[in-house]
Amino acid sequence: MEAVLQDINVLLVERCRQGDRKAQHELYARYARAMLNVAMRLVNDYGVAEDLLQESFVDAFTKIHQFKGESSFGLWLKRIVINNALNFLRKYQRQPLVVTDQFDEEQPHEEPDEPVYPYDVDQVHRTIQGLPDGYRLVFTLYCLEGYDHGEIGQILNISEQTSKSQYNRARKKIRELLNG
Repeated sequence: MEAVLQDINVLLVERCRQGDRKAQHELYARYARAMLNVAMRLVNDYGVAEDLLQESFVDAFTKIHQFKGESSFGLWLKRIVINNALNFLRKYQRQPLVVTDQFDEEQPHEEPDEPVYPYDVDQVHRTIQGLPDGYRLVFTLYCLEGYDHGEIGQILNISEQTSKSQYNRARKKIRELLNG
């Protein structure tokens, strides 16, 4: 089934390269909801996330000739959304995006994951959205978007160790906030 969907996406991308508006609409329909969720998790503002979604699709369709097919269209589009969200945060946040290069010597490695079963999804989501920007970005990119710490370091222009430290601090802060 996944191979069939990938083949359909390849055909849609090719039609987009030829300027086919229906193909653009179909790709938009397939990916808009997921990409809106990505943007929302990063910027924490629904209106801004919607704007970033639109901007990202315009960028994708304008630069569709740059898509080489080395990854899926969805991963390529997600990277555009993430880059646009991070650019927005750097440019328009009232407070500068701060991801500190300091790390805890005592916590150089990630802690094992602990289940958070006693909390409902909305409570966990609100807690993540309430984190400081640096923590939230690293946590979101690692846990929710599936990037490794090396990739996060490249995206945010920080060291891999800083990414790990920020992730551990975010997890600790989430536990503190959830446990009151």
